[in-house]
Amino acid sequence: MYSNIAPTKANLIRAKSMLAFSIRGYELLDRKRNVLIRDMMGMMNRANQVQIEIQKRFEEASEALKISNMLLGTQTIEEISISIPKDEEFELLSRSVMGVELPVVKNEPQPIDPSYGVFRTNSALDNAVEAYNDLRRKLYELAEIETSIYKLAMEIKKTQKRTNALDRIQIPRYRALVKAISETLEEKEREDFFRLKKVKKNTAK
Repeated sequence: MYSNIAPTKANLIRAKSMLAFSIRGYELLDRKRNVLIRDMMGMMNRANQVQIEIQKRFEEASEALKISNMLLGTQTIEEISISIPKDEEFELLSRSVMGVELPVVKNEPQPIDPSYGVFRTNSALDNAVEAYNDLRRKLYELAEIETSIYKLAMEIKKTQKRTNALDRIQIPRYRALVKAISETLEEKEREDFFRLKKVKKNTAK
Protein backbone atom coordinates (compact mmCIF):
# COMPACT_ATOMS: atom_id res chain seq x y z
CA MET A 1 0.00 0.00 0.00
CA TYR A 2 2.85 2.35 0.88
CA SER A 3 5.52 0.70 -1.31
CA ASN A 4 6.00 3.93 -3.26
CA ILE A 5 6.82 5.89 -0.06
CA ALA A 6 10.39 5.48 1.16
CA PRO A 7 10.63 4.70 4.90
CA THR A 8 12.81 7.71 5.75
CA LYS A 9 12.79 10.04 8.74
CA ALA A 10 11.81 12.91 6.44
CA ASN A 11 8.76 10.98 5.22
CA LEU A 12 7.91 10.01 8.81
CA ILE A 13 7.95 13.67 9.86
CA ARG A 14 5.83 14.55 6.84
CA ALA A 15 3.34 11.75 7.59
CA LYS A 16 3.06 12.80 11.25
CA SER A 17 2.50 16.39 10.16
CA MET A 18 -0.26 15.35 7.74
CA LEU A 19 -1.83 13.16 10.44
CA ALA A 20 -1.88 16.06 12.91
CA PHE A 21 -3.27 18.36 10.20
CA SER A 22 -6.02 15.86 9.33
CA ILE A 23 -6.99 15.40 12.98
CA ARG A 24 -7.13 19.15 13.48
CA GLY A 25 -9.22 19.53 10.32
CA TYR A 26 -11.60 16.84 11.56
CA GLU A 27 -12.00 18.58 14.92
CA LEU A 28 -12.75 21.94 13.26
CA LEU A 29 -15.24 20.42 10.83
CA ASP A 30 -16.91 18.47 13.61
CA ARG A 31 -17.26 21.65 15.65
CA LYS A 32 -18.65 23.48 12.61
CA ARG A 33 -21.16 20.69 11.98
CA ASN A 34 -22.36 20.80 15.59
CA VAL A 35 -22.82 24.58 15.48
CA LEU A 36 -24.74 24.34 12.19
CA ILE A 37 -26.96 21.54 13.52
CA ARG A 38 -27.68 23.53 16.69
CA ASP A 39 -28.61 26.61 14.65
CA MET A 40 -30.74 24.60 12.25
CA MET A 41 -32.65 22.93 15.08
CA GLY A 42 -33.32 26.35 16.61
CA MET A 43 -34.58 27.62 13.27
CA MET A 44 -36.84 24.59 12.82
CA ASN A 45 -38.43 25.30 16.19
CA ARG A 46 -38.86 28.94 15.20
CA ALA A 47 -40.36 27.90 11.84
CA ASN A 48 -42.98 25.82 13.66
CA GLN A 49 -43.87 28.80 15.86
CA VAL A 50 -44.10 31.15 12.87
CA GLN A 51 -46.33 28.68 11.00
CA ILE A 52 -48.71 28.67 13.97
CA GLU A 53 -48.66 32.46 14.04
CA ILE A 54 -49.29 32.59 10.28
CA GLN A 55 -52.30 30.30 10.62
CA LYS A 56 -53.67 32.54 13.36
CA ARG A 57 -53.01 35.74 11.35
CA PHE A 58 -54.55 34.17 8.25
CA GLU A 59 -57.73 33.32 10.12
CA GLU A 60 -57.89 36.85 11.54
CA ALA A 61 -57.27 38.41 8.11
CA SER A 62 -59.87 36.16 6.46
CA GLU A 63 -62.42 37.07 9.12
CA ALA A 64 -61.70 40.79 8.68
CA LEU A 65 -62.08 40.47 4.91
CA LYS A 66 -65.31 38.54 5.32
CA ILE A 67 -66.75 41.37 7.44
CA SER A 68 -65.60 43.92 4.83
CA ASN A 69 -67.27 41.93 2.07
CA MET A 70 -70.52 41.79 4.01
CA LEU A 71 -70.51 45.52 4.79
CA LEU A 72 -69.17 46.88 1.50
CA GLY A 73 -69.89 44.14 -1.02
CA THR A 74 -67.41 41.94 -2.86
CA GLN A 75 -67.49 44.04 -6.02
CA THR A 76 -66.53 47.18 -4.11
CA ILE A 77 -63.70 45.30 -2.33
CA GLU A 78 -62.38 43.99 -5.66
CA GLU A 79 -62.41 47.49 -7.17
CA ILE A 80 -60.59 48.93 -4.14
CA SER A 81 -58.03 46.09 -4.10
CA ILE A 82 -56.90 47.02 -7.62
CA SER A 83 -55.82 50.43 -6.35
CA ILE A 84 -53.67 48.97 -3.56
CA PRO A 85 -50.01 48.97 -4.74
CA LYS A 86 -47.77 45.91 -4.51
CA ASP A 87 -45.54 45.81 -1.47
CA GLU A 88 -41.90 46.58 -2.20
CA GLU A 89 -40.95 47.86 1.24
CA PHE A 90 -38.41 45.14 2.02
CA GLU A 91 -34.68 44.66 1.68
CA LEU A 92 -32.87 41.36 1.18
CA LEU A 93 -29.67 41.19 3.23
CA SER A 94 -27.50 38.33 4.45
CA ARG A 95 -25.61 37.13 7.50
CA SER A 96 -22.87 34.55 7.89
CA VAL A 97 -22.99 31.51 10.17
CA MET A 98 -19.76 29.50 10.10
CA GLY A 99 -19.14 30.70 6.55
CA VAL A 100 -22.68 29.95 5.34
CA GLU A 101 -24.50 32.98 3.89
CA LEU A 102 -28.07 33.07 5.19
CA PRO A 103 -30.78 35.46 3.96
CA VAL A 104 -32.20 38.25 6.07
CA VAL A 105 -35.43 39.90 4.95
CA LYS A 106 -35.62 43.41 6.38
CA ASN A 107 -39.24 44.55 6.40
CA GLU A 108 -39.95 47.15 9.03
CA PRO A 109 -43.64 47.68 9.92
CA GLN A 110 -44.91 50.84 8.26
CA PRO A 111 -47.89 52.95 9.31
CA ILE A 112 -51.00 52.10 7.35
CA ASP A 113 -51.33 54.61 4.53
CA PRO A 114 -54.43 53.56 2.58
CA SER A 115 -54.21 54.17 -1.14
CA TYR A 116 -57.98 54.24 -1.28
CA GLY A 117 -60.21 57.10 -0.13
CA VAL A 118 -62.69 57.06 2.72
CA PHE A 119 -65.55 57.15 0.24
CA ARG A 120 -67.36 53.79 0.18
CA THR A 121 -64.99 52.33 2.81
CA ASN A 122 -65.02 51.88 6.56
CA SER A 123 -62.86 50.70 9.48
CA ALA A 124 -63.62 47.06 8.67
CA LEU A 125 -61.63 47.38 5.44
CA ASP A 126 -58.79 49.10 7.29
CA ASN A 127 -58.71 46.18 9.73
CA ALA A 128 -58.54 43.71 6.84
CA VAL A 129 -55.69 45.61 5.15
CA GLU A 130 -53.74 45.79 8.41
CA ALA A 131 -54.34 42.09 9.10
CA TYR A 132 -53.04 41.08 5.67
CA ASN A 133 -50.02 43.38 6.10
CA ASP A 134 -49.18 41.55 9.33
CA LEU A 135 -49.68 38.24 7.57
CA ARG A 136 -47.35 39.28 4.75
CA ARG A 137 -44.56 40.18 7.18
CA LYS A 138 -44.90 36.77 8.83
CA LEU A 139 -44.68 35.09 5.43
CA TYR A 140 -41.45 37.01 4.77
CA GLU A 141 -40.11 35.76 8.10
CA LEU A 142 -41.07 32.17 7.32
CA ALA A 143 -39.46 32.37 3.87
CA GLU A 144 -36.25 33.67 5.48
CA ILE A 145 -36.21 30.87 8.06
CA GLU A 146 -37.04 28.04 5.63
CA THR A 147 -34.40 29.20 3.13
CA SER A 148 -31.86 29.37 5.96
CA ILE A 149 -32.79 25.86 7.09
CA TYR A 150 -32.30 24.54 3.55
CA LYS A 151 -28.88 26.20 3.20
CA LEU A 152 -27.76 24.96 6.60
CA ALA A 153 -28.93 21.42 5.78
CA MET A 154 -26.92 21.46 2.54
CA GLU A 155 -23.82 22.72 4.36
CA ILE A 156 -24.26 20.13 7.13
CA LYS A 157 -24.46 17.40 4.49
CA LYS A 158 -21.30 18.69 2.81
CA THR A 159 -19.48 19.00 6.14
CA GLN A 160 -20.58 15.49 7.12
CA LYS A 161 -19.03 14.07 3.95
CA ARG A 162 -15.75 15.83 4.71
CA THR A 163 -15.65 14.66 8.32
CA ASN A 164 -16.42 11.10 7.21
CA ALA A 165 -13.62 11.22 4.64
CA LEU A 166 -11.16 12.41 7.27
CA ASP A 167 -12.36 10.05 10.00
CA ARG A 168 -12.69 6.90 7.88
CA ILE A 169 -10.08 7.38 5.15
CA GLN A 170 -7.55 10.17 5.62
CA ILE A 171 -6.74 9.81 9.33
CA PRO A 172 -6.54 5.96 9.31
CA ARG A 173 -4.36 6.19 6.18
CA TYR A 174 -1.82 8.51 7.78
CA ARG A 175 -1.89 6.58 11.06
CA ALA A 176 -1.11 3.40 9.18
CA LEU A 177 1.63 5.18 7.21
CA VAL A 178 3.23 6.56 10.39
CA LYS A 179 3.08 3.09 11.95
CA ALA A 180 4.56 1.41 8.88
CA ILE A 181 7.46 3.88 8.52
CA SER A 182 8.13 3.89 12.28
CA GLU A 183 8.28 0.08 12.40
CA THR A 184 10.56 -0.04 9.36
CA LEU A 185 12.93 2.58 10.82
CA GLU A 186 12.95 0.81 14.20
CA GLU A 187 13.76 -2.48 12.52
CA LYS A 188 16.52 -0.78 10.55
CA GLU A 189 17.93 0.77 13.73
CA ARG A 190 17.96 -2.65 15.42
CA GLU A 191 19.75 -4.17 12.45
CA ASP A 192 22.29 -1.32 12.44
CA PHE A 193 22.79 -1.74 16.17
CA PHE A 194 23.43 -5.47 15.93
CA ARG A 195 25.66 -4.96 12.87
CA LEU A 196 27.69 -2.31 14.73
CA LYS A 197 27.89 -4.54 17.78
CA LYS A 198 29.14 -7.40 15.65
CA VAL A 199 31.71 -5.17 13.95
CA LYS A 200 33.01 -4.01 17.35
CA LYS A 201 33.16 -7.59 18.57
CA ASN A 202 35.15 -8.70 15.52
CA THR A 203 37.47 -5.70 15.85
CA ALA A 204 38.16 -6.51 19.49
CA LYS A 205 39.47 -10.01 18.64
